This record gives sequence, C-alpha cells and structure tokens, in this order.
Amino acid sequence: MQERSSVLELAEQLRRDLDRYSPGGKLPSSRVLVERFRVSPVTVSRALAQLVAEGLVVTRPGAGAFKARPRPAAEPAGDTSWQEVALSADGALDVVPRTVDASGVTVCLAAPPPGVLEFNGGYLHASLEPERALAAALARAGRRPGAWGRPPLDGLPELREWFAREIGGAVTAAEVLIAGGGQSALATALRALAPPGAPVLVESPTYPGMLAIARAAGLRPVPVPVDPDGVRPDLLADALRATGARVFVCQPLFQNPTGAVLAPDRRAAVLRIARAAGAFVVEDDYVRRLAHADSGPLPRPLAADDPDGVVVHVGSLTKATSPSLRVSALAARGPVLERLRAIQIVDTFFVPRPLQEATLELVGSPAWPRHLRGLSAELKTRRDTMTGALAHHLPELALPHIPSGGYHLWLRLPDGTGGTSQAFGTGGDTVFTAAALRAGVAITPGRPYFSAEPPAAHVRLSFAAVAGVGEITEGVRRLRAACDELLGSGS
Repeated sequence: MQERSSVLELAEQLRRDLDRYSPGGKLPSSRVLVERFRVSPVTVSRALAQLVAEGLVVTRPGAGAFKARPRPAAEPAGDTSWQEVALSADGALDVVPRTVDASGVTVCLAAPPPGVLEFNGGYLHASLEPERALAAALARAGRRPGAWGRPPLDGLPELREWFAREIGGAVTAAEVLIAGGGQSALATALRALAPPGAPVLVESPTYPGMLAIARAAGLRPVPVPVDPDGVRPDLLADALRATGARVFVCQPLFQNPTGAVLAPDRRAAVLRIARAAGAFVVEDDYVRRLAHADSGPLPRPLAADDPDGVVVHVGSLTKATSPSLRVSALAARGPVLERLRAIQIVDTFFVPRPLQEATLELVGSPAWPRHLRGLSAELKTRRDTMTGALAHHLPELALPHIPSGGYHLWLRLPDGTGGTSQAFGTGGDTVFTAAALRAGVAITPGRPYFSAEPPAAHVRLSFAAVAGVGEITEGVRRLRAACDELLGSGS
C-alpha cells in the first residue's frame, strides 16, 4: 500500500511539472527523478507508466521520456438515435424482452461517494484481502515455465484436481471446468440447461445477479420461498409440477441474502424431487470459504452427494480473496458436461493462464489456510458487532436469522400501519435506503432480491466491505439517524 501511495504522489507531481515543458520536450532521466524525489527506481517507472497510460507522456527506448503532443480536438458526436429502432424493430418476435437490467448487480459493485460507509458492498474490504499472498502468488506464477502460454481449454489439470478435492465425494478432475468467476459460470450453466423463454426456479429471495443472468438469457425466473432452513422441498415440488421447469438454482450454504443453510433432511429431498422431475439443480456454492469462527463443521456441497448428475456445481474463490481473482469451478457429471464445455469455449475460449497459475500458487501456499483462519475470526467479530449495534440502536428492524457464514445480514422492516411502520410507508426499503444514504451509509434495498412481489420490505447490510468494527458501529448509529428522520417526517 505504501508503494502504491508513493507512485500516485509522484505521478501527480510529474503531472503538475509537465506544464513547464513544451510538447515533445524531454523529461529528466529516471536517475535524476530518483534522486530528486527520494523514491525507488520502481516507483519512478510506475509513475511514468501511469502518465503514459493517460496519454500525457511518451517513452522512447534508449532516449527517455517526453511530453506528449496535444491530442487532436474531439470530433463532434454523431447521431445514434437510429439505434433505438434497430435494437427494437423485431421486438415483437422476441419470446422475452432482450433488454438487460443490471441495476441489481451494480448496486453491489459501485463504490459509494467519499465519506459514505459501505454497507452495500459485495466483496471484502482491502484490509481483509490476502494482498501480500496474492502478490507473492502472482510473482511466483510469472516465473513458471510457460506461464503466458495457452492453457488447456478445460483449465490447468492441477487446478481442476484441487477443486475436485474441495467439492469432495466422487467428483473427479475430469468433471471440473475452470471458469472466469462465479457469475460467468452461472451464465454458462443457465444457457446450457434451459432454452430462451423457459421457466427457471429460483430461491425467493435470491441473489439479484442471478436473476439478471436468467433474464438476460431469456428465461423466466419463478420464485420458490426460503425459510431459515433453506428452500422448502414441498414448494419446490409444487413449482416443478406447475411450471414444467427443468432447472432450479440454489445456494444451499449461507444463502444470499438470508444466510440460511439447507437443513440436512432437506438436502436429500431436494435432489430426490429434482431427479424425479428430470430437472437439474444448479448449486451456487459462492461463499463456502467465508464461514465464521463459530460455524462448526460445514455440510458438503450437494454435488458431493449426487451420483446421478442432478447437480451442476459452481464454486468460486473470488469472495474469499479479491474481486479481481475471477476463478471458479464448474462441475457436472454426464452428457451435460460437454454442453457446458462447448458453451464456455465459444464464449470465452479459456481463463487466462497466469490467473490460473497464480491461483494454484495461492491455494498451495501456507498463507492460504492462515488467511482463511484469520478471515473466519474477523467475520465473526464483525457480525457480532453489527448484530449487537442493531439490537441496541435499531430494535425496530427484525433480524430473523443470524448467519454463521457470509458477509451480510438480512433485516425485515416494520410493516402494518401506525408508528414506525407508517414512517417507512409504501416501498419502505427504497425509502429507508434513500434516508440512509443522506445519513452517510450505503445499504441495499431488498426489492431486487425478489423475482416477484416481495412479501415484506427488507434491507441487506454488509459487514465485510468497511474498514473495521469502528465503521460498523458508526454506520449503525447513522442508520438510527436515518430512521429518526423518517419517524419525524411521518409524525
């Protein structure tokens, strides 16, 4: 982090100094810059590279760095209104609309404004990422013979073997494909398993990114309610019969957003019901490595107990490492594996080999289990801090389930009439989200997590995307202020 700060500071200083040079003028040599600013040669090199990327400086091998010539004036924008007709001219023939709504995804990806606490984040804060271990793994990977060559289309054999062992059961490396992150793997699975216009059963509530994938593929998400023990098998059976769906997407472990874990007696029932209906179960095992210190032994993935090829398993490393380590496993058994493989090859060819090599280096290093142990303890501390602060400052918000894994809490807002309930009003989640942002906290409204009308208003609060427990306590205090604002306006 110190090196990065030095690079940014030097780049800014050089950017200001450019005003003293004419276009084409030569900048001081790297050695002079090292001595003048008392920084390392690496810092100078990276700062100059930043200015080159911005088009402010050009470098010539053996000659040095020079101020770039002014860019030509931008040409006036053209008229793109014709595209509205072209993109919708044959819309009447579509089984489902082709427009893609990414709003449910971008709310978890966009960084909040300065000074706003990030309770809506979907990734670990930088302080929780294994940054040093990742950097070391990437450096070691770069020295591997052939690291920049073309990888096998299905992924590096050693990495496929590692994922197969992690899944367990009878899953073998031959049944694993390496994919570019969980989102990409889910998109491949849905395209492989259902034609446009077909229904796909989803948990309710569920991850908005999955709903966006389904709709972008032309599928019709059909909700199946979840309770604290996971999806209800009786309602799953009813939905399969009523819709004729051949795909059910679920998160059996620390479900997003409820945090529910599929109960032991329901695991076999879900597989049995899907098998009887001739349907696939897409298992999104997205957060297995974010178990809290008090979680106890975790249940195996559904794929480990599935000899008949009912389950298409998706397992990702992104949540436990970095948003940029987009490496996941796509595992399946039987003829469907070849269809998954073909779609992935057509869409992406393969996951870049340096990323796969770096992943192997990371998970094979002593730093990997240390990181997971430290993360497990820290997530429990953060969860306990947030639940304690909510109970003290915001008892109006119901927390029906405290998860033992994952990175967020799912809260139900007051309903009915009168008092606090009336203050939230219609669309309580969006009203509260807006008030929270005014108070300096970004939270996630619950509506995008439902594929149909929500039974109640909810919000999701992340405790992993902020710097520490101090920000969690302060964030909940600000939410109290947001709630008081609504109570004042509703009184």
